[in-house]
Amino acid sequence: MAELEGIYTIWLRETKRFFRYRSRIITSVVTPMLWLLIFGTGLGAAVRFGNIPGGYEAFIYPGIIGQTILFTSIFSGLSVIMDRQYGFLKEILVAPISRPSLVLGKALGISTAAVIQATILLLLSFIVGVSMTPLVFILCMGIALIMSVGLGGLGLVIAAFTDSMEGFNLIMSFLCYPCSF
Repeated sequence: MAELEGIYTIWLRETKRFFRYRSRIITSVVTPMLWLLIFGTGLGAAVRFGNIPGGYEAFIYPGIIGQTILFTSIFSGLSVIMDRQYGFLKEILVAPISRPSLVLGKALGISTAAVIQATILLLLSFIVGVSMTPLVFILCMGIALIMSVGLGGLGLVIAAFTDSMEGFNLIMSFLCYPCSF
């Protein structure tokens, strides 16, 4: 029972950190929409997609949602480095819960932020003409959850072995940018 309470507490801290910064929520929705408008409109005019409903914008929409989950999940591992620099990580490590529970709580908190962003983007699917049935929405949310937990865990593992924010950003850029293309 103490393990579940510890996981919940770490998850709650990460979730509160996400909601505390309103600019993070706004930019997490505005940035993918700008990608959609810039690349969807610009490249869509140059690429012929025949009879695909919604055109090129509808084609790249799932990729933009995936890219949002990727960057949010992996770069949230940066919180471990910040916690280490401010001494909070030492306090967490002496808590009476196991280390896997700490990692799981952080990964769930990170994935909550990514899934919230994916939910907002999925609810805005009508902008690009993508029809969203309840079953498709639920399946997309399941995939988003699996992706965000896995990528968040990857970010946490890399952050655990990285000493500085600069080194973490360099490694993440090396991994994420090829994935985005």
